[in-house]
This record gives sequence, C-alpha cells and structure tokens, in this order.
Amino acid sequence: MKRKSILLFAAATAACVIASLPFAPGWADGEASPIFGVTIPPGYRQWELVAVAHESGLDELRGILGNAISLKAYREKVLPFPDGAILAKMAWKHVPSAEFDGAFVPGPATTVQIMVKDSKKYAATGGWGFGRFIDGKPVDEAQHRTCFACHQANVKGHDWVFTRFVP
Repeated sequence: MKRKSILLFAAATAACVIASLPFAPGWADGEASPIFGVTIPPGYRQWELVAVAHESGLDELRGILGNAISLKAYREKVLPFPDGAILAKMAWKHVPSAEFDGAFVPGPATTVQIMVKDSKKYAATGGWGFGRFIDGKPVDEAQHRTCFACHQANVKGHDWVFTRFVP
C-alpha cells in the first residue's frame, strides 16, 4: 500500500509539473510534419496524463498525454487503438534540482512528438502518423522516416505504442 501511495504521489506531482511547464501554447499553428502531415493538436496541454518517462540515452524527462479516445482505449485495454486516438509526448532535458539535492527536474524543452491513429490514412505505418517538433517546427523528413521503423523494431504486441498507461 505504501509503495502504491508513493507511486500515485509521484505521478500526481509529475502531472502538476508537466502542466505548469512552459511549452509553447501557441505551437499549434498548423505547420505539418513531412510525410505524415501531422500537426500539434490545439489544446493538447489540457489532455490527461498517460505516463511519465525518463530516457537516459537522451537524458530527457518526458510526459505523455492522451486525448479522450486514447485514454478510453487505455482504460478499457483496447488494442489496437481506435482511429482518432492521439498521443502527445513532451520532452525536457533532465537537470539537477537547485532546491533539493539528489532530485531532478525538467530543464529546457527539447521536443513535442505526436502520434495520430488513422488506420486507413497511415496503413503503411501500422495505422499511425507521426510528428516530431522542435520549437514548434517539424523536424526534417529524414528524421520522420525513422519513427515507424523504431516503433516497429522495439514495440511488440501493443499497437506500436511504447507508453503504458499508469492508472
């Protein structure tokens, strides 16, 4: 019970930190990713937290948010995700806290990454369209060509989605 309480506290704290961080509320300007045509969805910052992550190779802290369709699928354990599901991953550099020795906090923002489920439009990439944005602008086509290949190589049995829901 104590471990579960600590995990819930950590998830709630992460959600509050993520929601308060500066992440370009005006970024949803419609500039689309190459290949997929994915844009940053308006209002994504108000979506519910799916999970948090730390990627040590990039030394990043990440918060993954989902729209109502994706959260319903997660809660009901529906796979594959239904069309219309959207996941947004926000990432920041992982830096030591100035206030609390041994703690780490988000530093400068690095990317916003979007996954959009449309099984017809994105049939060639497992039903998912991808967008990776730095400073609100989509990265180049070469980087977008690596998205599905990475998911395909590293995610099995979860509709090409790395993130697991943390209830």
